[in-house]
Amino acid sequence: MRRTVVLAATAALSAGLLSGASAGEVPSSQRPAVFETVFASPLGLEGLTTDGRGNLYTPARGADPCPVYRVAATGGPAAVVGTIPAPCGPAGLTFDRRGRLYVANADTVVSFVPDAANPPAATVFARGVPGANGLAFDRAGALWISDGGTGQGRVWRAGSDGVAAEMFRVQPLVSDVIAGGVGRDVRGLLPGTVTITPTGRTAADTAGSQHIVANGLAFTEDGTLLVADTARGALWRVPMDRAGRPRAATGCDAAFPANTLCLDDLDVQHPYLEGADGIVLDRAGNVWTAANERNAIVLARRDGRVVEYFRNPADAATKLRNGGPLEFPTSPVLLPDGRLCVTQSDGNRRDNSPNTAGEAGPGKAALAKVSCVSR
Repeated sequence: MRRTVVLAATAALSAGLLSGASAGEVPSSQRPAVFETVFASPLGLEGLTTDGRGNLYTPARGADPCPVYRVAATGGPAAVVGTIPAPCGPAGLTFDRRGRLYVANADTVVSFVPDAANPPAATVFARGVPGANGLAFDRAGALWISDGGTGQGRVWRAGSDGVAAEMFRVQPLVSDVIAGGVGRDVRGLLPGTVTITPTGRTAADTAGSQHIVANGLAFTEDGTLLVADTARGALWRVPMDRAGRPRAATGCDAAFPANTLCLDDLDVQHPYLEGADGIVLDRAGNVWTAANERNAIVLARRDGRVVEYFRNPADAATKLRNGGPLEFPTSPVLLPDGRLCVTQSDGNRRDNSPNTAGEAGPGKAALAKVSCVSR
């Protein structure tokens, strides 16, 4: 299935995705962005990766077992290339150098070699990684894993033996050193609500709390690890020593565990990045982020600027941004030709709430989708 939506983008893709744009260029005039739905999924989706040959891979949720799909970035029928035994709730995924696919799944990471002719059942590679979400291999072939929805900010490293060791923590917004915590809470509207009067604004409920900090992972060319921080709307930068161990500053705040990153390790924090989920680097070293809660794709440039490539327009009548083409974007990838593809998980939060609008949603044939930007 292929569905095309043409809307205005606020910046050109530095990877050369749009004609006339050089690496890192942000034009003053708007250029059209064409979003094509290349896969409308009857099951929930979150993670996305590519084999570098024009194929996309995404694991689905809500089945027994959970299928892992392969679909061409140009569209066409999806093929099941592997399965994840139940209970399963897959998230991020990535290939190693030998073509084996690794998938974050609850408190494990599973792996298999994709095969459409005889889809294999994934086997466990690493255990003891609760909330496993983002995945990335370093230059030495070790797998790094973030803890996503647990909100504790843990990042593990697993060697070829699959034994995972906690390497550091992204500083969460709330510490549990005392009852009730120390810190602050970020709430998204919707599903949270507020009461607005001429004299003030008061939270009407406790819905919409965003606690995820360590989310998407990616390594730069020099081996530095970047971590997307969903709640802060930020990217952390963690340099590595020659042995592949973090050499970022830790232990600056006694309210958090001693291996927690210092706030000085924040690379960039910006309102455009609120809801930062998956990240991917282009050839110029710029960071592309799926800002899921804003239904936006954001670029953090090497020169320090943060620009918004695209955000859903507000509906003229409702003023909502939940009609697409982005429907809670989660995991971006860049193809060898520079085109951007991203999963759409259709989460019921903030700009995508209520999630009944758009192409995907409750009661519709598609619960999630994969979209690519064409030339």
